[in-house]
Amino acid sequence: MIKVASLPQGSTSDEAARYLFSGIDAQFEYHRLIADVFQSTAQGRTDFAVIPIENTIEGSVSLHTDWLVNEVEVPIQAEWVYPSLQNLIGRLTELSGDDGVLDYGRIMKVMSHPVAMAQCHQFLKTHLPHAELEHVGSTSEAVRIVRDNPMSGWAAIGQKTAAENNGLDILKEGVTDHNNNYTRFLLIGPKPFEGRTPDKQKTTILVTLPEDYPGALHQVLSAFAWRRINLSRIESRPTKKKLGNYYFLIDIEMSLDTVLLPYAITEIEAIGCQVRILGSYPSFKYGG
Repeated sequence: MIKVASLPQGSTSDEAARYLFSGIDAQFEYHRLIADVFQSTAQGRTDFAVIPIENTIEGSVSLHTDWLVNEVEVPIQAEWVYPSLQNLIGRLTELSGDDGVLDYGRIMKVMSHPVAMAQCHQFLKTHLPHAELEHVGSTSEAVRIVRDNPMSGWAAIGQKTAAENNGLDILKEGVTDHNNNYTRFLLIGPKPFEGRTPDKQKTTILVTLPEDYPGALHQVLSAFAWRRINLSRIESRPTKKKLGNYYFLIDIEMSLDTVLLPYAITEIEAIGCQVRILGSYPSFKYGG
């Protein structure tokens, strides 16, 4: 049986993991902190870890990217996209008026993961400007805190599954600012992921430019461009070694097994760039 590390049961990560592993014999191990999710697989206690890495509204999750690059050396084995539509969760009997309709004025505090909270900025600003906003480790943790504190005037932003698991109500469905909100997940682990037919293959590399080479980034991009290799994402992050020094995280829509990509990487290295391959892996689209 495959062991998979994820953020807590009922979180978007949990739902996304179950989607990817549907039809596969898998056992899920839940952790409150993303650091523990990473370490579980890095230390060999689980076969894979599920990492939310990018969101339609908020973009890249910088903390998770930094963990992937700086803290562990576990390759990417798959990526997939999963819808991330949040809901306002609590006890309707506690937060409604005499007519049984939700009274936003009775909600004193709203809790959620910071990324989920940011996805609902306009809703919170419009309906709950008076409420205290508190960040916690995951959306499912926020729901559990609300469950354990009745008559507090608290609510959570999270998934329907978490509300059902904790016996709470969906106070308002779909409070995300945009209906096309999706989260991109990475599956990391020491061995390839098998069991589903991918929609395409991708490779992710980390490129550190030489300090004394003017126009080095242009040369890097040219190595891909003239070979007609498509880059789906390029992101700069500080190396944390010297102010003004950055590495570039590049997603390439091509497998490392092809003829062209290894030659492009060799050309980049020839100008003095350091290249680290984070993974060459299958990519799955939602519904695929």
